[in-house]
Amino acid sequence: MTLITTPLQQAQDFMLTNGRLLERQLFSYLFGDGTRELVLQALRAYQNADGGFGNALEPDKRCPDSQPQDVEFALHVLDVLGSLDDPLVQRACDYLDSITTPEGGVPFALPSVNAYPHAPWWTSDENPPASLNPTAAIVGLLLKHRVRHPWIERAAQFCWQAIAAIDTTEFHTLMPVLQFLEHAPERERANHELRRVAARLSQPGVIELDPQASGYVQKPLNWAPTPDSFCRRLFTDETIATHLDALARRQQADGGWPISWDTLSPAVAYEWRGRVTIEALSTLRAYQYNI
Repeated sequence: MTLITTPLQQAQDFMLTNGRLLERQLFSYLFGDGTRELVLQALRAYQNADGGFGNALEPDKRCPDSQPQDVEFALHVLDVLGSLDDPLVQRACDYLDSITTPEGGVPFALPSVNAYPHAPWWTSDENPPASLNPTAAIVGLLLKHRVRHPWIERAAQFCWQAIAAIDTTEFHTLMPVLQFLEHAPERERANHELRRVAARLSQPGVIELDPQASGYVQKPLNWAPTPDSFCRRLFTDETIATHLDALARRQQADGGWPISWDTLSPAVAYEWRGRVTIEALSTLRAYQYNI
């Protein structure tokens, strides 16, 4: 007799076989009987003595030293848990304050990354400038959960100035910007900038609408991973339904979802696939898609 397994059960097998401890615990918390504390225990292992996060928490760079992007990665995990009141957040904010540039934000990457294996896009200058990616995402997540720290106001001012000066449609810049604008308390100012972003993204050809498109492209569900996402208003119900079907069909025979970029090693690919599998299932569940 052939046992019939659901996509969620297949994904669980993938995670147990291939996922890092952090993603296994997060998967169990979201889709099983896991606990918040077990996820936090796994996440704490990535926090360094300086309060920042490193140790390849973001897998495409194998740097043990703290990096701004790893702080963002950690905050996204804490956001899922609703645990930005954990003491590790204040320590992370102290670290961010220590690496803030004269512009008021934190860099995309610090030069310590250069000494370790890393994807080419992580190579850093010796004196990198502040960047909206990840500063805006970090500030947005902290504002969302009403975290209080002196660094936040300073970094928010950098974000406002940088957002007003850009006219980009680049995904990895705009997603942090959207994270910030959705939670900034200055709503009139934020709504003005959100309208500017929406106008850019609504231009034909900016967002990949073909559900079968391959390669490193960003489709509607990348821009609107939940129905509450700001960018959900940019797409019709039919478009979202079509892309949900396509996302569900991208589950691989091993139970995990694929990634669309080259990694440093097979092990790194599996680390990312664990994260992407959780994101895919979370999006499907958020839209009440049967998994």
